[in-house]
Amino acid sequence: MNPFEEPPLRDDLRGMTPYGAPQLDVAVRLNTNENPFSVPDAVAEAMEKALHGLLRDLNRYPDRDALALREDLATYLGHELSSANVWAANGSNEVQQQLLQAFGGPGRTAMGFSPSYAMHPLLARATGTSWLDGSRSARFELTREHAMAQVRVYQPDVVFLCSPNNPTGGALELDAIEAVASEAPGMVIVDEAYAEFARPGTQSAVTLLPRFPRLVVTRTMSKAFAFAGGRVGYLAARPAVVDAVQLVRLPYHLSSLTQAAARAALAHAPALLAQVEAIKIQRDRIVTGLRELGLTVPDSDANFVLFGRFKHQKAVWQALLDRGVLVRDVGLAGWLRVTAGTAEETDAFLTAMGQVPHGA
Repeated sequence: MNPFEEPPLRDDLRGMTPYGAPQLDVAVRLNTNENPFSVPDAVAEAMEKALHGLLRDLNRYPDRDALALREDLATYLGHELSSANVWAANGSNEVQQQLLQAFGGPGRTAMGFSPSYAMHPLLARATGTSWLDGSRSARFELTREHAMAQVRVYQPDVVFLCSPNNPTGGALELDAIEAVASEAPGMVIVDEAYAEFARPGTQSAVTLLPRFPRLVVTRTMSKAFAFAGGRVGYLAARPAVVDAVQLVRLPYHLSSLTQAAARAALAHAPALLAQVEAIKIQRDRIVTGLRELGLTVPDSDANFVLFGRFKHQKAVWQALLDRGVLVRDVGLAGWLRVTAGTAEETDAFLTAMGQVPHGA
């Protein structure tokens, strides 16, 4: 065999497959945690107006630092943040990758608490950062004491906390985040992709930023703002962190069109967040309905619900697909995850679940 026929892929990437959920043409798609509602007409019209004014200027590069968008994001977050505290990129995954490029890398370690968001260890590997797999309780909880003990032992350079946690759905108590931020020797990244869906009384880690210089909170517009196709994620942190991330960002990484559409969406935040309240109603319907079917369902602060415990979750997944409902097998033995959709999609899912043998 000619040794030059195959590209010289890095050894640690050999045998891997790209991350992603199945993209299947079915009636009810509840597997990728998308917002089920289309962008409202008034918001779409505002986006179209913002984009129209830019089309003849696409020969010019966008604002490299996305200052206006960052200012709008800071205003949305509140807590006296400014553009100096915010950085934006193409989805929160790119933001987290940039953070690992700046604060991780060869010779450094990142840590998360499984089960949690599967992209965190993949981003670590892609940036040459070693990954430490911490643990949660059998009920998927992460207490202050348990988190602190693991950080104290492993002393990671970067810690990922997911709140609400994906795929289990629960938000962290603020004191657990405080404990990790106090104990960790390096950066602590709190992934709040689903923060807008949290139940009343849940506090954001953004409130802790003044006390912890190495704390970062990442967010996305994909879920609450129905902007998954627009690709905007962002972080909130001390200005020194934002400055550090700009050392590794690609030039002109966020297009003029993306920045303009995102700003138009933020200007209509109340209309979009009203959809969040409708999604939360369906999430709670799913939790109640699945429990009435005798299934185990952790409380959820997100726009999705984890449910089980199945002997063969792949068989249940297939049985639902056979009935036109696509959910997510996240690779957690005995469990599946379903996105909260429209009322009609919730009806279809619960009806299908009532027909599926739970011991399948």
